[in-house]
Amino acid sequence: MATPRIVVVTRPSDYESLLARHGTREQARFFLSTRGQDIAVAEHGDAEQHAAEAVISRAIPSQVRRSNVTRSDLSRFLFEPDDIVVCIGQDGLVANVAKYLAGQLVIGILPGKRTDGVLARHEAAAARGLLATALAGKVKVEERTMVEAVTDDGVRLLALNEIFAGHRTHQSARYRVRKDDVVEERQSSSGVIVATGTGATGWARSISLGRIACPELPKPCDPGLVFFVREAFPSGTTGTKVVAGLVDGASPLALVSEMNEGGTIFGDGIEDDAVDFRWGLSATIRPAKERLRLVI
Repeated sequence: MATPRIVVVTRPSDYESLLARHGTREQARFFLSTRGQDIAVAEHGDAEQHAAEAVISRAIPSQVRRSNVTRSDLSRFLFEPDDIVVCIGQDGLVANVAKYLAGQLVIGILPGKRTDGVLARHEAAAARGLLATALAGKVKVEERTMVEAVTDDGVRLLALNEIFAGHRTHQSARYRVRKDDVVEERQSSSGVIVATGTGATGWARSISLGRIACPELPKPCDPGLVFFVREAFPSGTTGTKVVAGLVDGASPLALVSEMNEGGTIFGDGIEDDAVDFRWGLSATIRPAKERLRLVI
């Protein structure tokens, strides 16, 4: 059997993004300084990221195949079944990668200590040992539930945190919703969120805190999902009975769009990678068969 390949995934640092936008360091420094900010903060983060990348590069055994891919190229990158994926960045990068995988191991590396890593939980210094145990097949793995949306024309969207269905400008979305044995209800709202246990610590949790009563939020490895309808509007033609609940494989959430334009479904906050949800299209949202296999 061939030795697994190590795939290192990165994204531009904040400093690199500033240079791409402003052209030169001086222009970027001037832009920030006029707003009371110091470019040294971005430069420090950039140095931490490149230092972590160098540590990871040295930690990969010389006899092992390796590949590098940036976040912007993920949709065009061909992952192999036995790849070991190393994400160097914040938690969002792990979520970005997860939708393109099919059971490959993922090691999240957090450069510096500017944020608490939940998915990217390891320091770069731990990479050598983690890679050695991963190559030997001896690592501990946490399998996190993912969510899928499948439209009736065969388009499938996968996400780690949550899926949003609604209007792309977040104005009133019109659709019909069905859950369990509840009669199909026509709704007008700010959209529907269907979250995993991983996403339940973010957007879904902020919604739940504003509800008098809501379902218990799932944990990261729980097989079920939770959904919330945002700001459902009651009227003579729209209802508010189906505004929250649990979703599992046997009890998916079904939506039928009544939006002539602007209807969209996207995952993990990436609006550029969206499914068109125009009038008449139906979407079924349920737990996905794929799991994020996160090395812990």
